[in-house]
Amino acid sequence: MNKIVIILAFFVSAVGLSQDAFAKAEQLYQNKDYKKAQDAFSELYRKDPKNLDVLERMGDLALHSGEFKTAMDYFKPLVDRKPNNADYNFKYGGAMGLYAKNASRFTAMGLIDDIKMYFKKAARLDPKHIEVRHALSQFYCELPGILGGSIKTSTQYANELLAISPVDGYLALGYIAEYEKKYSTAETAYKNAIKTGGSVLTYSKLATLYEQKMNRSKDALATYQKAYDIHKDSALLADIKRLKSKLG
Repeated sequence: MNKIVIILAFFVSAVGLSQDAFAKAEQLYQNKDYKKAQDAFSELYRKDPKNLDVLERMGDLALHSGEFKTAMDYFKPLVDRKPNNADYNFKYGGAMGLYAKNASRFTAMGLIDDIKMYFKKAARLDPKHIEVRHALSQFYCELPGILGGSIKTSTQYANELLAISPVDGYLALGYIAEYEKKYSTAETAYKNAIKTGGSVLTYSKLATLYEQKMNRSKDALATYQKAYDIHKDSALLADIKRLKSKLG
């Protein structure tokens, strides 16, 4: 009996230590201390290579470092073990899509159907999954028509986003309009995103459009300044200084 108690006590202690180690590694990841997070999660992976939470973070870290094939290798077991998890399907399809962008044309063409399948499955599994609808909208926007690309399909997913999260929908519609070089339409979409959400990203999208596509650097500067007045973000301040220098 005493042996059983000792074994159970050791098991409970080991689980507690494992959870504590994961919590510390996760905190590093959330704090964007990716180098230390990589070391911490690599140690967890070495001890328990089948832990789904650890596998997911290892895949996330690989994505962050641009190791897209490695990310695929971490996400694949997640999809195999939990095929009806929307996030796992989205992440695996996303890693595959990023890998395809940097692969040879032949390799990329061989992955297109799988990318579509995993993205669409994630969208079916979670009717309110924002990220996968962003990905699908961008994917169909950029994909050549001969391979199934379609602005109409891209816009359909952007409109789904609009119903779920208006700010994300406007950003997606702005992206499509930019891609088609309909810059006035993109401007309207980004202004709507600012009115709806008002995040740093929404202002940055509009300012970048002004500066890079519409040759309206003064409007870009004014947009960055308005955003900085609200958010006090250091990156915005850097853009303000850069544009002021550019404009003389």
